[in-house]
Amino acid sequence: MKFQFNDGGRAAFGHSGRANDCVTRAVAIATSKPYQEVYDALNRLSDSERFGKRKKMKSNSESGVFRSTWQRHMESLGWTWKPTMAIGSGCRVHLRASELPRGVLLVRVSRHLTAVIDGVIHDTHDCSRNGRRCVYGYFVPPSTTKASPVPHDPKA
Repeated sequence: MKFQFNDGGRAAFGHSGRANDCVTRAVAIATSKPYQEVYDALNRLSDSERFGKRKKMKSNSESGVFRSTWQRHMESLGWTWKPTMAIGSGCRVHLRASELPRGVLLVRVSRHLTAVIDGVIHDTHDCSRNGRRCVYGYFVPPSTTKASPVPHDPKA
């Protein structure tokens, strides 16, 4: 899969150094929203998170965002989740252009979130593991949530 370096506008908003901000970056890239706008929106959503036995802290746009928080954010924007894996099913879809639909996708892989646009990974590093990384699912924007039309068969 091709790779395009893209920090989602992080540097333009004065953020520097290393951070675990893959969610903020990927959402900014996929939605074409300014990095700072996504950063602030995710931090606002984290205010409503609750602590638990295993969850000792809240999400933070720079140090990591819990799945439930970024999923709520994407659903509030009208994006639709398309799972590619179920418990016990094994890996069926890999981070390869040939196995993902074209268009803008927000792709969830193990411990990472990345934007894929027309078969090209937009991130700060190539996270595909040479096409072997398993895709758990992806979000698609509102305009592409309808079922794709069946290709025309000229023999019919």
